Amino acid sequence: MALFPLSRPKAPKDKELYDYIHGIFGFYPKNIVLYRVAFTHKSMSESIGHYHVSNERMEYLGDAVLSLAVADYLFHTYPTQAEGFLTEKRSRIVSRVSLNKLSQKLGFESYIRHAPDMSNNARSVGGNAFEALIGAIYLDRGFEFAKRVIIERILKVHVDMDEMLNTDINFKSKLLEWSQKRKKKLEFRLVDESGEAHRKLYHVQIFIDEKPYDDASDRSIRGAEQLAAEKTYHALTEKENE
Repeated sequence: MALFPLSRPKAPKDKELYDYIHGIFGFYPKNIVLYRVAFTHKSMSESIGHYHVSNERMEYLGDAVLSLAVADYLFHTYPTQAEGFLTEKRSRIVSRVSLNKLSQKLGFESYIRHAPDMSNNARSVGGNAFEALIGAIYLDRGFEFAKRVIIERILKVHVDMDEMLNTDINFKSKLLEWSQKRKKKLEFRLVDESGEAHRKLYHVQIFIDEKPYDDASDRSIRGAEQLAAEKTYHALTEKENE
């Protein structure tokens, strides 16, 4: 028996989500239950049969689908670029900060169901839901359909590829150079980690002379450090140029 039996929207909330998916991604869901689950944080898990369902498992699936679709797109779009280039650009596109920004841009906050008090985990709710939504599309329509949606309705519409490709990714080195020139103590501090062992989310905050600066979360400590360094470096250099 299928965990998510085929279901058309009946409740007003489901009809609203049904129309929202069409408006943003250009198609109507076949099974609205999948998309409802994709927008349900574990703090608001619901029962379907004997299961307590949230978007965690779907997030795991969507992460893999998104990563493969982006890798395929970059591989064919930049045929002369080396593996290192492709890996760095994919990492930036699927980073937690990028997915959080995309979820905000697309208005996910109006549809995500989560408990009011989420503490540090609130930073990643949007990005998690984004991955879960990709998982829902995959389960609903298959990989090739999901890949087309990712490329045609997300990458080509909502991702500034030129800006992303022309941005120096190694902001950690740039920030280290900045602090050394000014004889300041720079520290990348791991302040929190959450999730299962195979799906860890690391939260890193930067401290300069023990003063807290920007923070970021990602699936790897290195990724979180780079994202936090980028935000901090921009903030510091903009302040100096005022």
